[in-house]
Amino acid sequence: MIYWELFLAFLIPGILGYGGGPAAIPLVQVEVVDRYGWMTNPEFSEMVAAANALPGPIATKMAGFVGYDQAGVLGAIVALFASVGPSLLMMIVLLNILWRYKDSPYVKNLTKWVRPVIAVLLVVLTFQFFFDSYEMNGAWITVFLVIGAYILLERVKLHPAVVILLALGFGAVTTYI
Repeated sequence: MIYWELFLAFLIPGILGYGGGPAAIPLVQVEVVDRYGWMTNPEFSEMVAAANALPGPIATKMAGFVGYDQAGVLGAIVALFASVGPSLLMMIVLLNILWRYKDSPYVKNLTKWVRPVIAVLLVVLTFQFFFDSYEMNGAWITVFLVIGAYILLERVKLHPAVVILLALGFGAVTTYI
């Protein structure tokens, strides 16, 4: 019975949580805290804080944590599948439709319009990150990180994962100084 409850508890936010993780958090809270009573509100808050500290989508991290906490590894698998299942199913259906009509001029025009929108969204996100860093760390550290990342990525040709790890290390060192 616990596996079915886990499946339903994360299927509903997976279907209704349009907008990604932030939209799914209150839906998961209703299921986990209010409906099934698997956690208290403070425990849920701690789980969300810990999940935010780790990389990846927050909904899957919450599903994995709660599933494992309630029913072990199989519970984590069930909750994770329920969390990503609706999106996975829709992607498969939509990709089949896209593949079927890939030579259509409408589909080709659609991709022409989608690419610039994605580029603009990434530029906006970059500026948001820059200004957040400026507010939290100050001008000198932000400029140092931007220039350092540019040099390491474009001149030295380091892999982006290495640059991210170096930035994390820099942040850890400067936090404790």
